[in-house]
Amino acid sequence: MRTVDLIQKKREGGELSGEEIEFIVKGYVAGTVPEYQVSAWLMAVFFEGMTPRETAALTDSMLRSGKVMDLSGIEGPFVDKHSTGGVGDKVSLILAPMVAACGVKVPMMSGRALGHTGGTLDKLESIPGYRTGLSEAEFRDFIRKDGFAMTGQTAEIVPADKKLYALRDVTATVESVPLITASILSKKVAEGAESLVFDVKSGPGAFMKTPEAAETLARSLASTGTAMGKRIVSVITDMGEPLGNKVGNFFEVEEALDCLEGSGPADLMEVTYRLGAWMLVAAGVTGDAEEGEARCREAIRSGRAKELFLDNVTTQGGRTDRLLELRGECRSAHSYDILAPEAGYLSGIDAYKIGRAGVYLGVGRDTAADLVFPDVGFVFEKKSGAPVAARERLCTMYGKDEAAIAAAAELAVSAFGFSRTPPAPKASLIVKEICAL
Repeated sequence: MRTVDLIQKKREGGELSGEEIEFIVKGYVAGTVPEYQVSAWLMAVFFEGMTPRETAALTDSMLRSGKVMDLSGIEGPFVDKHSTGGVGDKVSLILAPMVAACGVKVPMMSGRALGHTGGTLDKLESIPGYRTGLSEAEFRDFIRKDGFAMTGQTAEIVPADKKLYALRDVTATVESVPLITASILSKKVAEGAESLVFDVKSGPGAFMKTPEAAETLARSLASTGTAMGKRIVSVITDMGEPLGNKVGNFFEVEEALDCLEGSGPADLMEVTYRLGAWMLVAAGVTGDAEEGEARCREAIRSGRAKELFLDNVTTQGGRTDRLLELRGECRSAHSYDILAPEAGYLSGIDAYKIGRAGVYLGVGRDTAADLVFPDVGFVFEKKSGAPVAARERLCTMYGKDEAAIAAAAELAVSAFGFSRTPPAPKASLIVKEICAL
């Protein structure tokens, strides 16, 4: 088998067999297929796409390039959720303990911020002492103890994805639905989940900018995951503006605590409850999403979800005393108030602009080597639809230094839209649900 023949076959629109795809993936990880040939193959896939059978084969080959978490001996069911990335998206911090409180195990392998989107690991590590670099034994033990655990991808888990993603990033082949599908699913299956719920974001603050593009990815995840024997639900949610009232690493931990105490913002809780409901359905714990949502609301109302969250903080090395002491106090000394230029109504907040401004402030990163800071970000006092007076404060942003504030200010200010008349009531953030159970 020659790699050049496989490149040509894909370039001409042919369908590669599972053996041919495995030859490329295994060879790249082993170093016997050179990077320049894999680059050419990725570009051919980018332009010609993949059939569902090819996508499933690629996912499986990537999955088998490394270790799969062994959760045998722990009573399930095991369900996880994955978001394709957004701004202010702290859903995982609320969702994992909430669903665990309903009797479902949640093995959660998360990522870091890159570009304008936030990262769950960075948020968790803003809690003093919290560890996300767990061994497999710790991951198993913590799931057994608390019902969920939060970890990052290790060197042994899907090494093919690490290499392929890095290469896609520098060859302009990131925005390929089959490649995205294989990247996401290979990692999620490797963590041991039996069922998966995908939060596919759509809009300015998402990677998939239109509902049509988001649906294409959502259906690809559902069909490929089903072909691999998993129970899948894909939920398309709107990411037109930041989710919740806070954006920033520790800021979002604070807001997650608000949510776990039953006082979370309506937009954030709508998405969280719906995803949690589908996780319970996928796990076979409830018969439909309405029953699942009622169970999730009870987990919050009873305080059990917050209790599990704090237990997990302690389990993973975090200091709950410092977490609670820093709540509302962890703020950079460098801040800037964004004011309404005139009286009227706030008609929108562009999530992408807020996300990009957040990178300047120190919330996120442009490269993997960039530092992120716990005490920077945005605290919104007004969201879309709110009436505003001239010079009324809309938001306070915090930066790592004055230069960061200066760099972010113009972009952040331009994210706010205004109208003289009340905007139309905001529609549900749940755009579409694709169930493959």
